[in-house]
Amino acid sequence: MQMRLILSPPQDGITNMATDQAIMEAVGDGHVPPTLRLYRWHPACLSLGYAQSMTDVDESRLQSKGWMLVRRPTGGRAILHTDELTYSISLPQDNPLVEGDIVTSYRRLTEGLRRGLEVLGLEAESRRQSKGRPGSAVCFETPSHYELTFDGRKLIGSAQVRRQKAVLQHGSLPLSGDITRICETLAYPNEWERDDAREKVRQRATTLEHALGKVIDWETAAYAMVEGFAEALGMIFEDSFLTPEESLRLEQLRAEVYSHDAWTYKR
Repeated sequence: MQMRLILSPPQDGITNMATDQAIMEAVGDGHVPPTLRLYRWHPACLSLGYAQSMTDVDESRLQSKGWMLVRRPTGGRAILHTDELTYSISLPQDNPLVEGDIVTSYRRLTEGLRRGLEVLGLEAESRRQSKGRPGSAVCFETPSHYELTFDGRKLIGSAQVRRQKAVLQHGSLPLSGDITRICETLAYPNEWERDDAREKVRQRATTLEHALGKVIDWETAAYAMVEGFAEALGMIFEDSFLTPEESLRLEQLRAEVYSHDAWTYKR
């Protein structure tokens, strides 16, 4: 399968989400090939799932940290994007890799991620999960179906959306740092419950550094994922960039959707 590969420079959360959607639309319209994009975030950004309530966020604490806020086009719960590798893959809806339901396509695409971790020296697990724990605002507290775990702890979280004749799946691999930092900017009734949330995240999620016992830089992790998708899913990559049309569309999406209060505060 011929794939376009885009390695993006660090960008703010609004730009990252607008870019993912612009690529998805272009892929769905047949204007560009299926695309794998690997990227990072600057500054740190809290992202909410499409249907997640803003009441989960402590905005004053978020502002005091200087972290951004964005709402994703995909589902799931809150993620703090910092010190991580983020991937997004956009495919036409009739591509064999995304045939069937979302869970089935998760299982297929996860094989590329799992093989990428093997390239880095890590044997991660992927399986269908039992019913998740209700009530948590934190995405990384509970793995979903076929997300990758190590030693029982969630390592890569992913989410998917299907629209405009295309499928977008994106997800996060925390490379290093304190996995519990997200709890600093979420809303809790008191500090005791915040501390309890930190401990739950610590027990149920991990970083690549903690799993491997050493720090892996972004570039090394990125090229391992490219190798993983190539080997596991038969993808052949060509380095590329956004087209002028995609760049124009992402600027439109930045202004009219992802930086707009009607989108961010819609729930």
